[in-house]
Amino acid sequence: MATKKCSAKQVTFKISAPNAKDVRLAGDFNSWDPSNANLKKSKDGVWKRDLTLKSGRYEYKYLVDGQWQRDPLNNLFVSNTFGTENSVIEL
Repeated sequence: MATKKCSAKQVTFKISAPNAKDVRLAGDFNSWDPSNANLKKSKDGVWKRDLTLKSGRYEYKYLVDGQWQRDPLNNLFVSNTFGTENSVIEL
């Protein structure tokens, strides 16, 4: 009998911040540690990062020049313990 593997999916996180100097990503998937989760800026001012995530539900936010920001392209979000909102992705 074959064991079923947990499916993983490639997810592209992106945010438009043409004037930003530094954009990072933090969430459940990296223990909310933005230190090694920087995004790359494209010529059109959109910052992107691809991650491979297992199926599940994740909360996340962007750190844009030191300011936490919910994903403006994602209408799914929840309140957090800091009185702000986290974006939610379900795979």
